[in-house]
Amino acid sequence: MASACLSADRIVRAYFSDIAIQIAAKPTLTWHFDADALDAEAATDGWYALLTNLDPAQANTAEVFRRYKGQEVVERRYSDFKGPLAVSPFFLKTNRRIEALITVICLALLIFCLIERQVRKAIEPAETMIGLHPDSPGRKAKPTRRLIFYNLAKLRLIPASGTDPPIIAQPVGIQATLLDHLDIKPDQTRS
Repeated sequence: MASACLSADRIVRAYFSDIAIQIAAKPTLTWHFDADALDAEAATDGWYALLTNLDPAQANTAEVFRRYKGQEVVERRYSDFKGPLAVSPFFLKTNRRIEALITVICLALLIFCLIERQVRKAIEPAETMIGLHPDSPGRKAKPTRRLIFYNLAKLRLIPASGTDPPIIAQPVGIQATLLDHLDIKPDQTRS
């Protein structure tokens, strides 16, 4: 009697097999499923353990699960390293410079996230805005960092001259709306 692997990731006693070899005949294989073993495995399908170093007073079971489900958001942010931040491969000679570059990139990601958060909070309880999507301005879209920066990329800053401070030149439409949601006054770039 031998047990076999039911799935690639778990070994269970799912079926039994007997191999018989008779003299001057071909080997035969007979097998049958162990219904009790299959039922026991089916009862635990979809169950998994979450381990945490959080103190139980800090987070209950629901909070641990919520944080676990939220980790994909954090991981998705790292895709921005290769996306809109346009980080190209280059050679750094010292560990100190590598650390500095990673710090600058992480600060840029933080600013990305804070801008997206600010716009989303400004439009609450709505979740979408009209005018963000580049292909169809009349279509509603969720304000993502990419759409926000796409629309703000065409803004131009008029440099300071003499006693005049720098100003943002003529924001219109969605640009003016986004600047308003971000509490940025185009004619007051300095605080």
